[in-house]
Amino acid sequence: MNGLVLCVAVLAVASVYGVLHRWRSGRVRVSGRDGEKRLGAAELGEALGERATLVQFSSAFCAPCRATRRVLGEVAGMVPGVSHVEIDAEDQLDLVRDLGILKTPTVLVLDAGGRIVRRATGQPRKADVIAALGEAV
Repeated sequence: MNGLVLCVAVLAVASVYGVLHRWRSGRVRVSGRDGEKRLGAAELGEALGERATLVQFSSAFCAPCRATRRVLGEVAGMVPGVSHVEIDAEDQLDLVRDLGILKTPTVLVLDAGGRIVRRATGQPRKADVIAALGEAV
C-alpha cells in the first residue's frame, strides 16, 4: 500500500513539474538578470536593427531552433526596422556564458541601442514575439 501511495505522489509531482515547464517554455518575459546589458555589432557579428533586433542562440542539432528561425524571420520581415540575428551557441561560448544562456533556442529582444529588454527560452510564439517588440520600440 505504501508503494502505491509513493508512486502516485511521484507521478503527481512529475506532472506538476511537466505542466509548469511547458507553460514557461517559449514565453517571452523580462529577465531581471539582464539588467542593463547591451550587445552591439561586435558581439553579434551583424549590425543592429533600426528599431529592434531579435537575437537567437541556436545549436546544430536543435529541432526547435529551426522552427524558431522561421518564426523570427517572419516577424523580422513583417515589422519594419527589425532584424533577426542567429548565433551558433557552440561558436560563441564566451558570450553564452556571459549572458547566462542555458539552453537553445534562447531569444533575446534588443532595443535600437542593443539593450536586452526581453528573453525567451524554448520556441516562442509569433504573437509573443510581436508583443515583446512593442517593449523594445
